[in-house]
Parts: sequence; structure tokens; C-alpha cells
Amino acid sequence: MNARNWIAALALGALTAVPGAAQTSSAAKVDDSTIKTRVETRLKNDATLKGDNIVVSVDKGVVTLNGSVHSDAEKDRAKQLAKVSGVTDVDSKLEVESKGPSTVDKAEVKTKEAAKETKHVAVKGAEKTKDAVATTGEVIDDAWITSKISADFVNEDTLKGSDINVDTKDHVVTLKGTVASAAGKARAEEIAKTTKGVKRVVDTLTIGPKK
Repeated sequence: MNARNWIAALALGALTAVPGAAQTSSAAKVDDSTIKTRVETRLKNDATLKGDNIVVSVDKGVVTLNGSVHSDAEKDRAKQLAKVSGVTDVDSKLEVESKGPSTVDKAEVKTKEAAKETKHVAVKGAEKTKDAVATTGEVIDDAWITSKISADFVNEDTLKGSDINVDTKDHVVTLKGTVASAAGKARAEEIAKTTKGVKRVVDTLTIGPKK
């Protein structure tokens, strides 16, 4: 080989050696710990994955994702973010868990519970309303009804000379005893029926002289 050919061969060898060196440099392998850090950083900084529980592990360039996310879209997003430089594959083992009630849902539940409680109080209030005397605020129970009817009988002229026993149970009034006339009997029953809180009147009164 003459000098000219030797120089040409040397130059050609130099030219082919440079790209090879560049290729070796570009193919430098990224270690697993670096990949792990990069993936964790990307997942942590992603707004759509806030509140998700994702654990990253890397083995020979293969990223494995464990933990849970709140939707399939978030699962896909995590897998996409894990594909950083040096990763050869991503194995997503993430589980999709439904989110708890949102702020709006919680407010709605709270409103329904409050409405239910209000309704319950209203029902109890309605029951007490039947037992309440508007002018005095007294509760109309059986004892109150008995006292009210007995007092009204005393002030009734048509019942003078009568002997009436008033018994009240569960707002049902039973009238026993004697009255002086049919008019007195009718009047006693009318007074009992029109007394607040009375549901029904059982009239067993007889007409006759006071015993």
C-alpha cells in the first residue's frame, strides 16, 4: 500500500469511528433510581393525580405502578407520565377506587338530613299542636280535658242538680252519672265534644235525680 492509499484509509476509519462514539454516548443507560425519581416527580406535580396513592418501583428500566387512583382516566394518565427517558416498559397495577362524596354531594346529603330532621320536628310539633292551648300554652292531655269539661259543667245552668263523672283516656271522654233532664244530657255531651283535644265522647248518662 502506497502512502496516499494509507492516508485515505486512515481518514475513512476516523470518519466511521466518530458516529459510533456518538451512538454509544446517546445510548447511555439511565439507572433505576434516577428513573424512579423522575417518575415520582412527574406524578406528584400532576394536578389530575392529586390525592391519589401511587407507589413507584423500577427494575431494569421497567416501571411498576401500584396503589389506587379515582378513575380510569387517571390510571391512563399515570401510566403515560411514567414513560420517562430510560424506561423500557410500564406495568400499571393501579386499582380504580370511587371517590368519596364531593363537597357538593356532602352539602346535598347534609341538606337532605336537615330537611328530614325538620320534617321530624314538624311532625312532632303537629302532634303537640293538637295538645296545645293557644291562649295559655298549656298542653292538652287527658287530665287537662277532664278538668276543663268538669269546670264547664259547673257553670252550665242546664246541668244544675246533675251528678256527672268525667273520665278521659287517650282523648276519648266517657260521661257517667245522672242529669236532671234530656236537655241537660244533650248539653253535657255537646260541651264534651266541643272541648279542645277531645276525639270522641262516650255518653252513658241517665236522666234522673241526683244520687
